[in-house]
Amino acid sequence: MLYQYTLAIHIIFVVSWMAGLFYIVRLFIYHTEANLKPENERIILQKQFEIMESKLFNIITTPAMVLSAGAGLLMLYLNPLLLQTDWMWVKLGFVAGLIVYHIICGNIIGQLKRGKYWMTSTQLRLWNELATIFLVAIVFTVILKSAIDWAFGLAGLTVFALVIMLAVKAYKKSRLKV
Repeated sequence: MLYQYTLAIHIIFVVSWMAGLFYIVRLFIYHTEANLKPENERIILQKQFEIMESKLFNIITTPAMVLSAGAGLLMLYLNPLLLQTDWMWVKLGFVAGLIVYHIICGNIIGQLKRGKYWMTSTQLRLWNELATIFLVAIVFTVILKSAIDWAFGLAGLTVFALVIMLAVKAYKKSRLKV
């Protein structure tokens, strides 16, 4: 029974973590686009975005990551046989990538706060989709309970990534026409 409670907690905090990651990068986009506003408006917007980014990351997203990972580790402790399956190691690899993504988002917050805008809003839109790719890969790995046939899995993930990139480019073109 403890395993099921832990699984429920894990899922709840994964959802919270992903929501935070999706929203934080949207804030980065708006923060970066505020540079195009007149100075008085830009200053107000960027200060507000700094507050929102900091609170979202430190109060919601990072604690959700820690609780998600903690519940995941507890599940592995309660059922160590999971570590003998290939799919779990594939999932853990994707989760490690998502944690690196999270850390980089934290670094972006610091850079934006210091006035360093090294990514354009289009690049940030593409960056935002990387979290989606991790999410899709993790969910399919867990649901299918296999290490995924590497040829089909990698091809499918590549096609999915290309579709997302094309959608971002199409969105950019439609925005420029307006």
